[in-house]
Amino acid sequence: MTTEAALVERRRAADGHIDKINKRKRCRRRAKPAAVPMALQRLFLSCRDVFKGPGTVPSPSDVRNLCDIIDIMMPEDVGLCRDLQFFKPRSHVKGTPRVTCTTIYNCQNFSLCIFFLPPTAVIPLHNHPGMTVFSKLLLGTMHIKSYDWADPVNSDDSMRLSQRHDFAARLAKLKVDKIYTAPCDTSVLYPTSGGNIHAFTAITPCAVLDVLGPPYSKEDGRDCSYYRDTPYAALPNGATGMAVSKEGDSYGWLEEIEMPKDSQMDGIEYLGPQVIETNF
Repeated sequence: MTTEAALVERRRAADGHIDKINKRKRCRRRAKPAAVPMALQRLFLSCRDVFKGPGTVPSPSDVRNLCDIIDIMMPEDVGLCRDLQFFKPRSHVKGTPRVTCTTIYNCQNFSLCIFFLPPTAVIPLHNHPGMTVFSKLLLGTMHIKSYDWADPVNSDDSMRLSQRHDFAARLAKLKVDKIYTAPCDTSVLYPTSGGNIHAFTAITPCAVLDVLGPPYSKEDGRDCSYYRDTPYAALPNGATGMAVSKEGDSYGWLEEIEMPKDSQMDGIEYLGPQVIETNF
């Protein structure tokens, strides 16, 4: 091959290489962003319509609408699947397993977030002051325990009665104490009912979708308080001076405590499908 022919051949090879690069670039430019799952976008738009800020509680029809949306949501709607390493069986981890949280969306009226709990991880008893919360167990099996105050109006009475016995706690009615396995229906708690004070204990790796309206805000008086529960029978019979309203109801004494040191959560970036903020 002559020198001139060799140069021509090299030029053709170079041009072919550039063409391939340009084609790949054009392909990348044509790639469209992943579509937002319909259920997640519907949830976002409904939350924006329903939650109007502090002091408002969704109407029964709004609650039903949100539950209908959340009930059919799947892990894939928020970028999760059972094949992720987090949800696969693994050897026992030494120490207290930490809970991880990621936020899908947050504004002053509501927030959408996901909690990830490794096996045996615990979110201790805590309240949701002035908040309505929708919770959906997306993956895993967990134990849930929740309470409502026995008398949310005359709360000082139960506090004074327990203090007579050097036991500064407040009487609460047990709402839920059972094990749940995904998929299951959405649970709803309200400012004074529905199990406003609850605790989660993971049996297997779990993912929980939470819709909080409005979200926690220390500046607005919605800081999170933590509690330790003690069986109702801890005080002598008759010491409380309160009658059980219905047969079969269970009660406990809740003592407010500092946030447990081992209950700190790790925050991570949300990498799942993003909601689209359309104009009103």
